[in-house]
Amino acid sequence: MNLRNAARGKPCMIRLPGCTGGGEDTVLCHYRMLPYCGTGIKPPDDMAAFGCHYCHAVCDGRIDPPEGYSHIQVRLDHAEGVLRTHQLMKRAA
Repeated sequence: MNLRNAARGKPCMIRLPGCTGGGEDTVLCHYRMLPYCGTGIKPPDDMAAFGCHYCHAVCDGRIDPPEGYSHIQVRLDHAEGVLRTHQLMKRAA
């Protein structure tokens, strides 16, 4: 199954404070972790979570984390989102 296509319409699995909940703006948000990423290298799709536009922007560093959230907390929520995404897709199969 193509997870990038499957993301649209799904709920956000990252769920940072300020999350829009997902839906039509949900995309596949790749979790960056060496050695699976780098300059010009995107992590594999199975290392990604369904995320709303807001959560995706925070995880990618395009916008600041929610007030009181550290970079580590954002990474933890993103990683948990990857696990929730896997469980959602496993139940759907």
